[in-house]
Amino acid sequence: MKVVQYGCGKMSKYTMRYVYEKGGEIVGAIDINPDVIGKDIGTIMECEDKGVVVSSVEDARKVLEETRPDACIVTTMSLLSDLEDALLLCAELGVNAITTCEEAFYPWNSNPNLTKKIDELAKQNGCTITGSGYQDIFWGQLITSICGATQSIKKIVGESWYNVEDYGIALAEAHGAGLTLEEFDEKIASVDRMSDEERNKLIEDGVYSPSYMWNVNGWLCEKLGLTVKSQTQKCVPETYGEDIESSTLGMTVKAGDATGMSAVVTTETEEGIVIESKCVGKVYAPDEFDRNEWTVMGEPDTTITVQRPATVELTCASVVNRLPDLVKAEPGFVATSSMEDLSFKLNI
Repeated sequence: MKVVQYGCGKMSKYTMRYVYEKGGEIVGAIDINPDVIGKDIGTIMECEDKGVVVSSVEDARKVLEETRPDACIVTTMSLLSDLEDALLLCAELGVNAITTCEEAFYPWNSNPNLTKKIDELAKQNGCTITGSGYQDIFWGQLITSICGATQSIKKIVGESWYNVEDYGIALAEAHGAGLTLEEFDEKIASVDRMSDEERNKLIEDGVYSPSYMWNVNGWLCEKLGLTVKSQTQKCVPETYGEDIESSTLGMTVKAGDATGMSAVVTTETEEGIVIESKCVGKVYAPDEFDRNEWTVMGEPDTTITVQRPATVELTCASVVNRLPDLVKAEPGFVATSSMEDLSFKLNI
């Protein structure tokens, strides 16, 4: 499989290596950062040169047209609107694309108009666009698999922690890391204090900023065949009693300021099942670590806990293992909830 890497930051070190290890080939690389443009991708992967130089985002069309890849891996930003140019370009050129953009996991419930625009263009040109990553298994398929062993369900409750230092500045800023509590309230928490009508208007206009679980709950409902009746979210700042250095933000997060946030999304369904999911993304204190815990309440109750998951590697491996599914999926913007379950691939 021939792959173009779009975004050559922290995640690409793994996605590119995993592509090679599964028999694929990186035929092009694109980035906006002048510090990596012009460098061989082997420098990013910390290995021998691969003969592929990182091109500027201004030359993205040229790279895709000349290489004609089977797939493009997009690892840049967290909101669909930030990926509009990249995904529309792939859709226009008929290039299958998969992204770690968290909103792209199920963007139909947060930016439906842009999703529809990408969907229609991808259908016209016979390619597939999707979002995948850590959530594909650990916030999605793992939970629906447990549900498959459950007779009746009343409520699904989930919580996941991750270190924003591992993912780059866009994700850290999206979580409010480094903001004072007043700034956090103004820029992030204030979005929660609105009516359903106001929120729906923002969603319709494509300017709503969903927490990651907003899209996860939509994915879970589609996968489980549930009908959403209402959905709300609440974002709360996380703090620490001492100063914490953030290499990603390039600053010291002062004691009492926001190290990140916890976001709780509650979804009520017509079928009576409630989904309450919480994600905690922050600059970690020395004693904090990644964890993932979900409980399906019903007959019977079941809880599954994953301690210290290697979230970055799991994210990237999920994306690469999804590549064959991406290529054979029907054209359009297709959430992985409509694809077959993610499985280990010996090669791609």
